[in-house]
Amino acid sequence: MTSDLLPEAPADATRTTARRDLRRDLYAVAAAVLLFAAAAVVGTVIEHRDGTLFVNWPPLLAYWAPHVGPGTPAAIVVAVAVVAYGPALAARLPWRRLLLAVWAAGTAWTFSLALVDGWQRGIARRLTTRYEYLQVIDRFQDIPAALRDFTSHIVVGASPEHWPAHIAGHPPAATLTFVYLDRIGLGGGAWAGVWCITVGATAALGVLVTVRTLADEKLARRAAPFLALAPAAVWMGTSADGYFAAVAAWAVALLALAVTGHRPRRTGLAAGLLFGLTVCLSYGLTLYVVIAAAVLVLGSRRARPLPFALAGFVVVPVVLTAMGFYWWEAYDLLVTRYDQGAGGTRPQVYWVWANLACQVLVVGLATVAGLRRTGAVLLRRDRTAAFRLGVLVLGALLAMLVADLSGMSKAETERIWLPFALWLLPACALLPRPRAWLAAQAVLALLVNHLLLTGW
Repeated sequence: MTSDLLPEAPADATRTTARRDLRRDLYAVAAAVLLFAAAAVVGTVIEHRDGTLFVNWPPLLAYWAPHVGPGTPAAIVVAVAVVAYGPALAARLPWRRLLLAVWAAGTAWTFSLALVDGWQRGIARRLTTRYEYLQVIDRFQDIPAALRDFTSHIVVGASPEHWPAHIAGHPPAATLTFVYLDRIGLGGGAWAGVWCITVGATAALGVLVTVRTLADEKLARRAAPFLALAPAAVWMGTSADGYFAAVAAWAVALLALAVTGHRPRRTGLAAGLLFGLTVCLSYGLTLYVVIAAAVLVLGSRRARPLPFALAGFVVVPVVLTAMGFYWWEAYDLLVTRYDQGAGGTRPQVYWVWANLACQVLVVGLATVAGLRRTGAVLLRRDRTAAFRLGVLVLGALLAMLVADLSGMSKAETERIWLPFALWLLPACALLPRPRAWLAAQAVLALLVNHLLLTGW
């Protein structure tokens, strides 16, 4: 009789452990929901009382506007397809085909969600508003002259024609991207929007390549459907920050390949070039140094590619400096410009935690549960593939926290932090029952996109 019971004990213990872990996941999800609810309630009170948040639906920059659009049926079809078939396909497709499938699904998901707001509002006009890059294309007819004079137009009042918010808030490589698109015949908001979505969707591939290289392929495959169906797509379509996220993600992926011995000279040089471009696209992405440090910690051959990476890194900054743009001077002026606008009024005491509440909708409830499991793996300190994945995710979390504490990210982080948020999604690889969690991700994204008009 005793011998008959012995085989059942491990199974019972496994079920007990699984139920306990699920409860803890749900506790973490409940805490995240409460955090967002608190940010919404407190933010609404502050905005109605003081008007200092400058957002219409705290903590998000959005309007309450239930609606449907031409992208609604497509978004539902993509969501159902990824939930139903994503995990199985991710497990069995050849690696390169899997990457192609993730890019195709992610692109379709982002386009569909953007088209819920219609072609004009969702894509074609998004980058043409008075804050956006396409407003200044004509002022870059002479690029060297525009770069020499770039810092003169950052601070409001320093010149009669100060830059719009996004041009002033970023190094000129961001604006030059759209200037060069215009010069090759892809001018206007529609092409700019298509560029940002199509290129931005490749960020998921950079993340997956990194996870496969530094952790293992099984975890990368388990994470793949979650990256394809990320709620972050609500804000990646259409935003230049999605494009920035892709450049930065591929910089990390190439660095991961370099420090693990995959053609270290070439991949190291390419990683450096992209890191140099990254910091010239967005000042805040200098915090990618934290994620890069995590990659170096996990790399087995980190010394050999570093000279090549450093050589590549200086190329873009040196070129811009030679043309008259001085990064540090511009950033110093940006701090002044930031304080001149809403950033100088928005209360840090609210946004320091409300920013994190915004990320609950960006990364989704599945990621919250995955982060809970990631923390447990890191605390055990077992040098497993899951632990290595945890180190990578922790690097992104730390970068995000530094950005939060800097005081230069008060509000609008649902878009600004997209390059960091995408690195939290691989934590979902640690979750059992992926279809249920994927369904939760999809439902959240669909609700946000159909109930709110997100803006920037």
